[in-house]
Amino acid sequence: QVQLVESGGGLVQAGGSLRLSCAASGSIFSINAMGWYRQAPGKQRDLVASITSGGSTNYAESVKGRFTISRDNAKNTVYLQMNSMKPEDTAVYYCKANVRRLAIVLASDYWGQGTQVTVFS
Repeated sequence: QVQLVESGGGLVQAGGSLRLSCAASGSIFSINAMGWYRQAPGKQRDLVASITSGGSTNYAESVKGRFTISRDNAKNTVYLQMNSMKPEDTAVYYCKANVRRLAIVLASDYWGQGTQVTVFS
């Protein structure tokens, strides 16, 4: 199986910074795209940022210029550096990875358990 474990969430004042990490482990052959999503209470889960295995990135308009996604392929880990945070960034943040498992041809999406991020003014 494949497990994604997130860390780095917490409470931060508006204007502050947090860094999220998500490490993938298990029977992994390769990882394609990795990404961060967030879900606020009563709202749908939305893409925050994604990164391909080659390093190409994509961001939601609301976080461009403030958040940076990166990955360490040797560690099967994706990061989200969040700066200039706003109260509207408050949500549960989930990582997702498209993983090809050992001995299995097709890749599948796996999700982390989520980590709470709360920004207070």
